[in-house]
Amino acid sequence: MMEATDIIVPKTKDSSVTRKSFPVTGMTCAGCASSVESILNHTEGVVKASVNFADNSVWVEYDQSVTPTALQNALRTVGYDLITNVKDPKEVQQDLQQKHYQEIRKRALWSALLTLPVFVLGMFFMDWKPGQWISMIFAAPVLFWFGRSFFVNAWKQARHGRANMDTLVALSTGIAFTYSVFNTLYPEFWLSRSIHPHVYYEAATVIITFITLGKLLEERARSNTTSAIKKLMGLQPKTLKVIQEGKEVEMPIASVQVGYTIMVRPGEKIPVDGEVSEGGSYVDESMITGEPVPVEKKKGEKVFAGTLNQKGSFRFTAQKVGGETLLAQIIQMVQEAQGSKAPVQKLVDRIAGIFVPIVVGISIITFITWLSVGGDNAFTQALLTSIAVLVIACPCALGLATPTAIMVGVGKGAENNILIKDAESLELGHKVNAVVLDKTGTITEGKPTVTDVYWEDQNNARHLKPILLAIERQSEHPLAEAVVRQLIEEGTAPGRVTEFMSITGMGVQARDTNGVIWFLGNRKLLEKNNITSNEALEKKAQELEEEAKTIIFFAKTDGVEGILAIADRIKPTSQQAITTLQNSGIEVYMLTGDNRTTAAAVADQVGLKHYRAGVLPSDKADFVKKLQSEGKVVAMVGDGINDSHALAQADVSIAMGKGSDIAMDVAKITLITSDLQAIPKALRLSGRTVRGIRQNLFWAFIYNIIGIPIAAGVLYPINGFLLDPMIAGAAMAFSSVSVVANSLRLKTFKLLDNDRQSTNSQKMNTLKFKTNINCTGCLSTVTPFLEENKGISKWHVDLESENRILTVETQDQKATDIQKTVQKAGFNAEPLTLSGRN
Repeated sequence: MMEATDIIVPKTKDSSVTRKSFPVTGMTCAGCASSVESILNHTEGVVKASVNFADNSVWVEYDQSVTPTALQNALRTVGYDLITNVKDPKEVQQDLQQKHYQEIRKRALWSALLTLPVFVLGMFFMDWKPGQWISMIFAAPVLFWFGRSFFVNAWKQARHGRANMDTLVALSTGIAFTYSVFNTLYPEFWLSRSIHPHVYYEAATVIITFITLGKLLEERARSNTTSAIKKLMGLQPKTLKVIQEGKEVEMPIASVQVGYTIMVRPGEKIPVDGEVSEGGSYVDESMITGEPVPVEKKKGEKVFAGTLNQKGSFRFTAQKVGGETLLAQIIQMVQEAQGSKAPVQKLVDRIAGIFVPIVVGISIITFITWLSVGGDNAFTQALLTSIAVLVIACPCALGLATPTAIMVGVGKGAENNILIKDAESLELGHKVNAVVLDKTGTITEGKPTVTDVYWEDQNNARHLKPILLAIERQSEHPLAEAVVRQLIEEGTAPGRVTEFMSITGMGVQARDTNGVIWFLGNRKLLEKNNITSNEALEKKAQELEEEAKTIIFFAKTDGVEGILAIADRIKPTSQQAITTLQNSGIEVYMLTGDNRTTAAAVADQVGLKHYRAGVLPSDKADFVKKLQSEGKVVAMVGDGINDSHALAQADVSIAMGKGSDIAMDVAKITLITSDLQAIPKALRLSGRTVRGIRQNLFWAFIYNIIGIPIAAGVLYPINGFLLDPMIAGAAMAFSSVSVVANSLRLKTFKLLDNDRQSTNSQKMNTLKFKTNINCTGCLSTVTPFLEENKGISKWHVDLESENRILTVETQDQKATDIQKTVQKAGFNAEPLTLSGRN
């Protein structure tokens, strides 16, 4: 069995240097990733080490003097480890990650259960002496067993001369707990000095519990980061059929060699790159090109691993296997693009890195100062003031500042069909000044559709459509499916034809029940059979071709009866969304694997000045890199496997919800709707969320800025006031309340209207329905059907309401029309109200 790392390891120019990816264990934060990278880079014989914190792996370039065991030993000395010398290291790592997630889940649960009684006792029974002993017993395991990772990580950071959120948590909770234990065991020390011995068990345990819950959510998100790579690898079949001595022999894909002749049947995935040697078929190459129309493959044509064979069978000669296939290169590019970006240090961690040393320094200076000038009670006052400084600097509000704003922001996005996976996207979204759009499935609907039909005599259309449907139902050409779908939706019943024959590269012909021979195909088919069309149809065909549409002629021997234009239709809201982005000062670019004529036509229709045609997956990523090198913050929007590399490279990655699972896994934002208006909404939501985070940090620190000097005793020389640690704890709690209240304000923020913009001012009817659309999965299923109903101007499903209310705004649709649309998606809609005009 071939290991995942074996597939993606590239060749190096220097054969004496090995470059390999190893799974890493023990990393819990960006600081850990930095430490692992630094340790390996300083290991003798290592040329370069680069950590990918997203999937807990490290790429290492090392010479022959170093072994994986030596690298492993170097990390073990500082508490980390490499997974080496196992059959499937990624599988071992995933098992360890799952165990780690379950461990954090258990810690969070037990911390919460033990914290609840401590909180109740501390807040409502603070002077009850037995309650202090109970709190101490319950708090000890919360801090030193379920919360031990904070102290371990703080120690690791300290060893490397760093400080982060873990440092602040460990320091404040450790001091608060130690001080509380002393007051519980020896209250007479303070009572003899006429000071009440307060305890702060509840503050310490609440901090540990809140932040452990935050780490649980973070670990849950990170545990899914490798799913895109796994799905990409899953595109390659495990076995293949090789022709040996005239017989088919099934063998593992790891055993195939260049030069083998491989058999591919209908519906099978192509296992390796090669060239067709016998037979022919249509192959779905959308994972590479992004284009929806399958490509015809004949003898001498190239085929690529992971693409899907459709209706024909063929044999091909293997030319690239293992890590040399195009699929393997895409996998490598996605993984390296993810790893090439340095892990983003959380805003709170950056602040904590400065804040922690300052607080500790102030606390120490406070203690020394009071010890020097405190008089008879010098030690007591020194101890109380230094502890008050640490308690008022407690990181509860600091810890809540970012997650509460993000939690509300993510929820607000979900209400507007925007699913946000991580805080980094919200943090960067408002800075975006360049948006790169894939064409197919993003700007356009992503499937061939009949856009125009013209008949030589409109009165004959009713009689001609059944014949057209009967012929296209027998055709294997991919575009035939678009015609069949269109005619069936119109309610056309198929006629009967005989003597059906496919003419390679031209079209098809058949005979109807009256003996008339019909032709369906391109201009070559007309020329071969000396068929002409009237001037009006010919002029219309030329106009449609100039719009980059594919033209199908429907004719009989004495002339053309009709023409059909097929294209990938532009979504109704694409132009308005692009205009909105451009009016916001954002540069918008379109990239497509399609030809230049089609790209130009689409760009012209949606008002785009910048576009590139004929681009491959690596070209898209290179274009994103180019924009980034110019100092731009780039958002990439795509829906296909071919977009995955560019999505991984972009600063903000956005996937269309109707696209491939792999694109959605790589992207950090997924749009449930196909409406591109969600893109400017997401960017605006980012700006408001970041503003909320900054406001939260202000509230988190304002009490510290005011309270720390007071806690240190600056008012004592003036009015004899010393801040009691209990009051310091209350100030900390009030700052937390302020942070939460400010975050909740985001709920009232209005994003851009989710309207399909219209140039007319006709008023809308609002229709409401009770539905059984119960979850986001249901919502993603019904979305295409509601979007395709052009009579609907705006719609929204309230998943939190008891009846899952669907609200629709429309100019001309009746309630029964909406019901039919929803029923097509497999759901029920029961009319509730019909409002007055809006």
